[in-house]
Amino acid sequence: MITIWVPKRLVEVGLCNVAARSPQDLVELCEQSYQDRLDYAAEKIRAARAKIIMLTGPSASGKTTTAHKLAAALMAKGTPAQVVSLDNFFRGSEYYPRMPDGSLDYENPDTLDMPLVSQCLEELSRTGKTVLPKYDFINERRSEETEPIDLAGGVCIVEGIHALNPALTSLVPAGHVYRVYAGLREEYSQDGRRVISTRDIRLCRRTLRDAATRGRSPEKTLAMWERVLDGETRYIKGFKNTADFLLDTSFTYELGIISGLLGQAGKMLSPDSRYTELWDETARRFEHVEPLDRSLVPEGSMLREFYD
Repeated sequence: MITIWVPKRLVEVGLCNVAARSPQDLVELCEQSYQDRLDYAAEKIRAARAKIIMLTGPSASGKTTTAHKLAAALMAKGTPAQVVSLDNFFRGSEYYPRMPDGSLDYENPDTLDMPLVSQCLEELSRTGKTVLPKYDFINERRSEETEPIDLAGGVCIVEGIHALNPALTSLVPAGHVYRVYAGLREEYSQDGRRVISTRDIRLCRRTLRDAATRGRSPEKTLAMWERVLDGETRYIKGFKNTADFLLDTSFTYELGIISGLLGQAGKMLSPDSRYTELWDETARRFEHVEPLDRSLVPEGSMLREFYD
């Protein structure tokens, strides 16, 4: 059961627009609120005396940056913390499961070397040391290089979409594991009717990030979206209620940042693309949101993962 539950909240777009008239104040308030949540999570982890922190969340929830910021919050309180990405345990594309149509199933937990993950986490729990694999993303295979890790009496934060899968911690004593689920908890309404969901925000985050920093066209990102959501349903959401802490990764001012960037991404889609309609429909949800300039996102903000 989730012991620290954060219900979703519905915020009127009009209120967001009023707050955005003092954008710097709104940004500072949102950023401080996120930091307060991190500090609270860090206190709960320290109180639990866990050694292995498993952190997951759906696509574009900000789990990767949140894992590193949680580590920083722990270290600021005197607990050494290191982050391990499950991506380094990928087996290699030749071993990936396939979908019924023959395409690679990138969301499947069997893309990971599950026994090796379990072995490394057991060693970290027992001795505080292990040797981690490295993954060669360019050639899509495991690198010959490895990386030794020593927790120095602290904790290990393991981040990845399959982090709450119990198979990964099956060799670790229950009292040594603390589970965190990172997810957006703020949605937006117009005249009392929900118009922008957390899923809409995540789609915009992923599309805008991929276009700006990963060289991936909005069309490619949108083409993958339904498969990503299907993978979340099959492999992530079923373990959500096993989390000990739900960490909110919402930022109210992000609504305006997205509004200011939607048109830019839309221009990258060809008019006859089958995904133009999906993007236009998403953009229409933000039509009443006052845009904010991306430069308002502070250096070091979690949102820099998506709007750098």
